[in-house]
Amino acid sequence: MQRVTNSSSSPSLLNDSAKPYAGHDPLTSPASSLFNDFGALNISQRRKTPNPTASEFIPKGGSTSRLSNVSQSNMSAFSQVFSHPSLGSPAAAGLAPGMSLSAGSSPLHSPKITPHTSPAPRRRSHTPNPANYMVPSSASTSVNNPVSQTPSSGQVIQKETVGGTTYFYTDTTPAPLTGMVFPNYHIYPPTAPHVAYMQPKANAPSFFMADELRQELINRHLITMAQIDQADMPVPTEVDSYHSLFPLEPLPPPNRIQKSSNFGYITSCYKAVNSKDDLPYCLRRIHGFRLVNTKCMVLVDMWKKIQHSNIVTLREVFTTKAFAEPSLVFAYDFHAGGETMMSRHFNDPNADAYFTKRKWGQHDGPLPRQHAGLLPESLIWAYIVQLSSALRTIHTAGLACRVMDPTKILITGKTRLRVNCVGVFDVLTFDNSQNNNPLALMAQYQQADLISLGKVVLALACNSLAGIQRENLQKAMELVTINYSSDLKNLILYLLTDQNRMRSVNDIMPMIGARFYTQLDAAQMRNDVIEEDLAKEVQNGRLFRLLAKLGTINERPEFQKDPTWSETGDRYLLKLFRDHLFHQVTEAGAPWIDLSHIISCLNKLDAGVPEKISLISRDEKSVLVVTYSDLKRCFENTFQELIAAANGQL
Repeated sequence: MQRVTNSSSSPSLLNDSAKPYAGHDPLTSPASSLFNDFGALNISQRRKTPNPTASEFIPKGGSTSRLSNVSQSNMSAFSQVFSHPSLGSPAAAGLAPGMSLSAGSSPLHSPKITPHTSPAPRRRSHTPNPANYMVPSSASTSVNNPVSQTPSSGQVIQKETVGGTTYFYTDTTPAPLTGMVFPNYHIYPPTAPHVAYMQPKANAPSFFMADELRQELINRHLITMAQIDQADMPVPTEVDSYHSLFPLEPLPPPNRIQKSSNFGYITSCYKAVNSKDDLPYCLRRIHGFRLVNTKCMVLVDMWKKIQHSNIVTLREVFTTKAFAEPSLVFAYDFHAGGETMMSRHFNDPNADAYFTKRKWGQHDGPLPRQHAGLLPESLIWAYIVQLSSALRTIHTAGLACRVMDPTKILITGKTRLRVNCVGVFDVLTFDNSQNNNPLALMAQYQQADLISLGKVVLALACNSLAGIQRENLQKAMELVTINYSSDLKNLILYLLTDQNRMRSVNDIMPMIGARFYTQLDAAQMRNDVIEEDLAKEVQNGRLFRLLAKLGTINERPEFQKDPTWSETGDRYLLKLFRDHLFHQVTEAGAPWIDLSHIISCLNKLDAGVPEKISLISRDEKSVLVVTYSDLKRCFENTFQELIAAANGQL
């Protein structure tokens, strides 16, 4: 009996066997056109209410008596609803090919009914059918039927037998169009053209993600899981609800007197894990700070509500004495692998020398070579778009950034920016005179944010922090005029020049102009590349789970006191199939290693295709010709036997 829906795509070893790519067996066949209603394509149209919605259930063995009680008029309605052009007799008019109206026995691969494998959640989580993207335009036949309601456009009546019970339900999934053929096994499609032409050509196709992306992800994982030896670097084992502290910056010496140039206090930064949700966070500790006024927490609550892709979100603020002195701790989201703009762009002393030794504006001084030692203008505009977007969100919320500084701007990846340490100044500099209105000075602070943004952009354009010093401003602007566009120069002048009116971050949008679309296009192209790499890993997880099941069967020393269990019956076929997968040799006897052969055979086994293969015993005295569908049956029966024994031992 053919199942109507695919099995759940759960990563469990129990229910992850692949099913052939085949559409739902519709019991109606509405005519439609391939391109009609193409705009209504959406996987989310699948009904999300619990199934089945019909009020009729036909138990096992009771279908005959049940149907005999149905009136002739209702049977006529059944004949209209369950009409199928391929079936001529009225008795078979309500059945799709390979299905029976009576309940019958469950399919061999039907799992036992449990709260996790009952029809409702399984249908909600099954793998979408590729044919579901085609939406028929004509409505189903209108009937008056107590079993099912009148289907709307694109809806069909479905039937499914699970555990001896037959369910009828209305499925909004449209029927596949006539002539549409899909592969009956899992395959790796080629790279999408819009991504293939975007990347350098490789010598051979890859089944896995790009090495650069993989290395970046591995580095992030290593940093996230990093720990320290408490004996070498003593830190508290627990701070409030956080544990496993790991310093992200060199810890200041115990007798340090010098304070931070940004906050006016000694600070340190840690990675820690919250015991409430087991997620990593970044803790910014303010040494020796006593919080005397809790009314500043109004501003903290406002910061906690801001979620933006270019802002490191503040989660909570608390005081602690776990460091042997009063401390104020800010908990932020942790972004592994991030580095500050200062360390990436302003950590080279040669860049400052390049700027200070040149005498811009003097005729006897040679003009600089175009972009010699300077950042590309496209990179600077990418930073401007992200920083202005963060400021726009902050100012709209009625707050001020106050940390627009290269030491407080994180860069992850190549060009992704996030403003860090937001809200720290609002707590450290909170004045008791602001009790009535903590937001009284926000307008003034917002104007200072724009000046700070201008200094950051100017420093990037000069590739040196020396350019933002007051005595070097004229020289820096001459450098910008020579090497960059007038729009960048005008934006810097607008941000750094005193204005008689209140300025807004929205005022620089005309200066950014069409460059905003360039950055949007670059971000979407990057998203396409990452999605293509993710698509390569979709099938890899399924194949790994398939190999994990196969590994639990092959070469098992003993099962239920039978030492020859893995060498007899279905297990012997699976052993020979394992040799067929991994132990191929050439005519000269050398190992023949071909990843595409392994993947192709596993995909065919997982789908159970009718293709035949010859399995040869190790002594080459026996040759067995079997199909992949036979191997899949042996595979599933054997694994279910192991699962049943494992559950019995529990």
